[in-house]
Amino acid sequence: MPLLTGILEAALYVDDLDAAHRFYGQMLGLEQITRVDGRHAFYRAGATIVLLFLPDATAIPPAKDALPVPPHGAHGPGHLCFACPGEALDQMRALLEDHGLTIESDFNWPHGPRSIYVRDPAGNSVEFADPTLWSPTA
Repeated sequence: MPLLTGILEAALYVDDLDAAHRFYGQMLGLEQITRVDGRHAFYRAGATIVLLFLPDATAIPPAKDALPVPPHGAHGPGHLCFACPGEALDQMRALLEDHGLTIESDFNWPHGPRSIYVRDPAGNSVEFADPTLWSPTA
């Protein structure tokens, strides 16, 4: 089997790129690496790229002179989990609440790691979790 070393990018679908930027770029402080108004915005989160697409725009096949990326997309809420060291989760919760977000859930898994869940402006489920959540010894 070929070796898979991680997730390079993850996509969510949003209905408003400006609202998504306020959440991912301004509030969370992710670096925006590209934006095409009316289509997408991409952000760097550590070694992973968060792709935010307007779903109808990404379903359009590429022009003949464009990169041959096939149409893709989804409608409805998705899920993304950011790794956040356990000792920083209280700060993350305070940041989220300071921005008026409702904490949907904040709990410790049976084996110990903590997760905090909120919704982004498009309704996607966004989790912030201690990275030990998925450690091999968990």
